[in-house]
Amino acid sequence: MSVTPSSPSRRVAMLTLGCARNEVDSEELAARLDAEGWQVGTDAENADVVLVNTCGFVEKAKQDSIDTLLAAHETGAKVVAAGCMSERYGKELAQSLPEASAVLGFDDYPDISARLNAVLNGEKLDAHTPRDRRELLPITPVARRDTTVVVPGHAVVDAATPAHLRPVLRRRLENGPVASLKLASGCDRKCAFCAIPAFRGAFVSRKPDELLAEAEWLAGTGVRELVLVSENSTSYGKDLGDPRLLEKLLPQLAAITGIVRVRASYLQPAETRPGLVEAIANTPGVAPYFDLSFQHSSEPLLRRMRRFGSTDRFLDLLASARQLSPEAGARSNFIVGFPGETRADVDELIRFLSEARLDAVGVFDYSDEDGTEAAGLPGKVRKSTIKKRYDEVVALVDELVNQRAEERIGSTVEVLVDSVEDGEVEGRAHHQAPEVDGSTMLVAGDAGVDLAALRPGDFVRATVTGTEGVDLVAVPTEMISAAAAR
Repeated sequence: MSVTPSSPSRRVAMLTLGCARNEVDSEELAARLDAEGWQVGTDAENADVVLVNTCGFVEKAKQDSIDTLLAAHETGAKVVAAGCMSERYGKELAQSLPEASAVLGFDDYPDISARLNAVLNGEKLDAHTPRDRRELLPITPVARRDTTVVVPGHAVVDAATPAHLRPVLRRRLENGPVASLKLASGCDRKCAFCAIPAFRGAFVSRKPDELLAEAEWLAGTGVRELVLVSENSTSYGKDLGDPRLLEKLLPQLAAITGIVRVRASYLQPAETRPGLVEAIANTPGVAPYFDLSFQHSSEPLLRRMRRFGSTDRFLDLLASARQLSPEAGARSNFIVGFPGETRADVDELIRFLSEARLDAVGVFDYSDEDGTEAAGLPGKVRKSTIKKRYDEVVALVDELVNQRAEERIGSTVEVLVDSVEDGEVEGRAHHQAPEVDGSTMLVAGDAGVDLAALRPGDFVRATVTGTEGVDLVAVPTEMISAAAAR
């Protein structure tokens, strides 16, 4: 990577939409720009260029990306679109959104500084023609180990040097006690409703030594909890010749000085092996938390989705986790209204939800996505019917997750403090992932922990005394690990 700085007066604002994986990608881009002399921040009002890392997952996310690009244009800065929607649509997006000075694909990331300099210099950059990025890598996973294909969030500086001696190509854009660590990118699954593999590419794992080096670097910046992200974390290591690699990596990450909790996310039920369940449930320092992508529970409909499982199999999986860790947390997402869904399918989903005791649930109403198998399937469910089913499931879910939170009253939880504002101390227990789940409000009690002395990054033991919907209210009883003074 070149280190010739651009004009020090040039300022870029990074705006990130979508998932935690995008956040990691943005921080790689921020590091590249910082190394080239750019002033990198997140304030669009004071920037020369606003770089929007877009999301292209579903229609609402795409609309949010467009709205953000248009709002950035109103600041008077040059606006550049990057990320998933830009990769997915390329020239089509550029033609329909003249407010964007450039639309960049993933292949532009290594030269991001030069691309932004060109934009500021008034040059016209041609947007790419999208292609299926799965075709850029070998079909056999183990043949992908030494790929030269650009994979966002995977870049390294000086690959010939041992990972623990290399600079980490990442610049944090937020300073909180939690950070995502990208295990892998891409996906080899062929879910009928999902377009992600086509623009994110085939599955590629990052090497363990790179992950450990980056985790140590993150800990050095004040990070206390690592959230492991990917499109499919249960596939981690299959292209490195060891499908059990995540089970081995978890205790190594948890042992890093300063890290108090490691959280795995994006688990595929069909690939969640007993050994991985045990590692997540029983490894000290690893949150007993199961973020399982069920999507539905009716076996016939799951087959139509090109997925595997059933209500009873999924309940057995949850039971196996809770047998090892009775207080284990679990969350999932579900699609209502997939083509061919019948009333019997919905009733089966309701049976599963009623018995699963999930802590958090996301519900999506189905809509066709460009380039997916499902878009061409017969048996489309009427929009009015989808809405009724969606409203029914959401109402049930709201009731069930609130009940599940109430079940935790009287239990002891370990809470990482996220924020302290105006005397309110908010954090998360082991079953509460950042952004997507509930939180825990810490309140004063008779125990020996001084609430007023708590700071972000402190890790405390607390007794749950109440709930507010899905959120918990708890009294801290013991300091487990105080955040280092910074």
